[in-house]
Amino acid sequence: MSSTGNLKRTDTASVVPMRLVASLVAALVLCILLISLRPFQPASTAIAGSGGDLVNQLGFGALGGASLLAMLVLADPRTLIALMSPMWIVMFGFLVLSTFVAMDPGAAQRAVIFTLIGVWCVIAVLALPRDADGFSLALVIAAFAVLALSYAGLVLVPDLAKHTADEIEAEHAGLWRGIYSHKNVGGPVMAAFSFGGIYLIRRGWRWIGATLLVLALWFVAHTGSKTSTALVPLVIFLVMFPGLFGFRLLTAVLIGTALTGFFFFTIGTLFFPATHDLLVQMGTDATFTGRTSIWQFALEKLAATPWRGYGFESFWDAPVVLQAENPSYYLDWDVRGIVHAHNGYLDIAIAMGYPAMICALVVLILLPLVDYARCITKRENVFMADFFMMCLTFALMNAFLESFFFRRADPVWLLVVMACFGLRMTARIPIATRA
Repeated sequence: MSSTGNLKRTDTASVVPMRLVASLVAALVLCILLISLRPFQPASTAIAGSGGDLVNQLGFGALGGASLLAMLVLADPRTLIALMSPMWIVMFGFLVLSTFVAMDPGAAQRAVIFTLIGVWCVIAVLALPRDADGFSLALVIAAFAVLALSYAGLVLVPDLAKHTADEIEAEHAGLWRGIYSHKNVGGPVMAAFSFGGIYLIRRGWRWIGATLLVLALWFVAHTGSKTSTALVPLVIFLVMFPGLFGFRLLTAVLIGTALTGFFFFTIGTLFFPATHDLLVQMGTDATFTGRTSIWQFALEKLAATPWRGYGFESFWDAPVVLQAENPSYYLDWDVRGIVHAHNGYLDIAIAMGYPAMICALVVLILLPLVDYARCITKRENVFMADFFMMCLTFALMNAFLESFFFRRADPVWLLVVMACFGLRMTARIPIATRA
């Protein structure tokens, strides 16, 4: 995000149009990233990622090229330099190396290319706006575009905007998913919009922010996602309450502690029986609707190749899974035919090995928490950092039960990227404002 704090009054007239152009380009890129080129695609027919057909390949590739060109022309080079991260470069190195051990290296390498395109498109959304008002404009346009299409879909094409009884997961019939393939995608995106509404209200865009907050929360409630519904107020409390008193370091510590607790009481129940027993005593489903069966299976197979994994986007289509037997402890959820581990951290280890997973924990959790604690204490930086931290915290907690990390054009993954790089930006660049 460029700074305009040093502009002279005589330069204002010539800068305003370019500022607006930059914000509108960022809004367009964010709209395409969040809406995709094929909205209203149910999970049973959705094309995975962005590289599944010619339309997605050409469209997403063109978006990447346009974003790169826009950054070269409109973005402040100092902003782009500040957003560069050595650890993310290492992470991308693990990602590329994992393609060479994949079941289909060519397909895996294409998937990585689209993943990288998605990342630099998100960086363009952050780097193009000239100030906080420009970023807010881009966020408002993208959020209301998604909400308008999703709510319109409920009326005009309800069989596409809602889950139906004809799908594999017939128990989800009637639950809202909007333009997305599944309620577990729509819910997190709408949760991020609710955080965006809070951000806009704090900046003084009260009516727009309040409208966004209400519409997004109403949609989350109708997705039927217990995880999303429970996490939204928890995340708001964890980030906002200590932050109101300026305790940013305490916020980072609380979030880190909460994530550790989520580990112990989800996949950690396989390693620590005491946490499993406690969940049973509380009357909670200690299998997380059968997820523990998937985790147990994946961990057993990962033990055979812990250092390099099975290759990017390869494990769940590999013979080791498709030809697996179905012993008794897999009966909660047959692993054959599923697409991911329903745990994002485990899927990273499966694809790239434990060293890559450790690197991912650094770039997705540790560095953003450090950046949040080091946020520049300017009004706009603080408000924006709180917004990004809420988005990221929600996603990191949700990732213990869902999987979206490094999934090309998955909107939840792209919001994670925006939050990580956005926090890096708020810790390094004073965010300008026209007010």
